[in-house]
Amino acid sequence: MENEADQSALNRARNGDVGAFNELVVRYQGRIFAKVFSLLRNRQDAEEITQDTFIRAHRVLSSFRGTASFSTWIHQIGLNLARNRYWYWRRRKRDESLSLDADLGEEPGMTMHELLSDGSSGPESEAQQNEFVRKVAECMERLKPEHALILTMRNVQNMAYEDIAEELGLSIGTVKSRINRAREALREMMGEEFIQ
Repeated sequence: MENEADQSALNRARNGDVGAFNELVVRYQGRIFAKVFSLLRNRQDAEEITQDTFIRAHRVLSSFRGTASFSTWIHQIGLNLARNRYWYWRRRKRDESLSLDADLGEEPGMTMHELLSDGSSGPESEAQQNEFVRKVAECMERLKPEHALILTMRNVQNMAYEDIAEELGLSIGTVKSRINRAREALREMMGEEFIQ
């Protein structure tokens, strides 16, 4: 049984057996790489994150309490590192990452700006428009990571619900409800001054 094999290797690795930790690396590196690559879509980054995952795990091996399986724990480390890389990349490319005029999907012509307003005409001046764009970017960074990620996948990368569901390992219904909650959270963060 895989769990027993993991536990055995884990116990030996904690006692300094490098070969035992290498067993765990060999067992999980392919799965970690596949998951990270599906999120980042960049082979070099995925390879680096996969390597960093095992370096980080080895460093904190003694603190692994076993409340979750080793598989769950190692995958969580990989996902956290991948999300950190994603957000680092996104912040550096902020000016390219969010189009306020991109269709939001099911309703053709529904844009981010329309989502955040009640249908009345938006800010008139360029200065007000720039402030609106800055506020959206700022609020996207303050959203829960899973909300910002799913909004980015849907509204920036224009991914289909099915593709998002497959990538995140969720049902399509869960994807739709999470997108709705994320949109509502963004709308609330934007505040009354921007939603007139």
